[in-house]
Amino acid sequence: MLEFLKVIFLGIVEGITEWLPISSTGHMILVEEFMELQVSPEFMEMFRVVIQLGAILAVVLLYFPKLWPFCSPKNGWIRKDTWSLWFKVLVAVLPAAVIGIPFDDTLDAMFYNYQTVAVTLIVYGILFIVVENYNKKRNPRVTSLSEITYSLAIGIGIFQVLSLIPGTSRSGSTILGAILLGASRGIAAEFSFFLGIPVMFGASLLKLVKFGFAFSSAELLLLLVGMVTAFFVSILAIKFLMGYIKKNDFKPFGYYRIILGVLVLFYFIVMK
Repeated sequence: MLEFLKVIFLGIVEGITEWLPISSTGHMILVEEFMELQVSPEFMEMFRVVIQLGAILAVVLLYFPKLWPFCSPKNGWIRKDTWSLWFKVLVAVLPAAVIGIPFDDTLDAMFYNYQTVAVTLIVYGILFIVVENYNKKRNPRVTSLSEITYSLAIGIGIFQVLSLIPGTSRSGSTILGAILLGASRGIAAEFSFFLGIPVMFGASLLKLVKFGFAFSSAELLLLLVGMVTAFFVSILAIKFLMGYIKKNDFKPFGYYRIILGVLVLFYFIVMK
């Protein structure tokens, strides 16, 4: 029973931090420091990634009308704008896929630690504040999804490569990149959400293949509980973020990242 309560808490953390630009992986590392699941290291490595499937299904549900590329026969069967959006999403995925797939184990071994998480939390927290201050003097050039070009998509995809380092935040790096490249906050956030669909499905499949699909019944149940929790919490988190950015900027998330990064360093260096 205790393990299921831990998994529910991890699902809540995943559902909140996956979409807010504060790093889900970074928070999962920190939570595990104080609340460790009694499972094998191999299962835990897979769990950290595959639990994100629950989070991404929340995007599919909330944005299904924008994501479904088919329509009625009288309207020609397909939605050209939606197909165009999907092709741009796939183009944006390529940079992270080219680097992330062959170097997945290497990146985990090198950077999955508190030092990396703390530094990236602080650095990108500062960047959010700097970019938002810079952005006050600019009007966004891209204010709808249809205005995203293939060159802009690949540019956002390059920023997503930064998120291969734990603590960076996939949503944070892509939103930050999109804003710098001229997108409005709302469009930057939505495109970041859509970009997460193939990325998270691909990353989850990669981890499942490495794990070997060899679940015990208890492990499978733990994974499903985590995913379902992340799904419902993600719906609330996405709605909150989209409502928040209509009237506010991302600077509070920058301050939060800096404070958390400093606390992480203090805990591991001074207290532990």
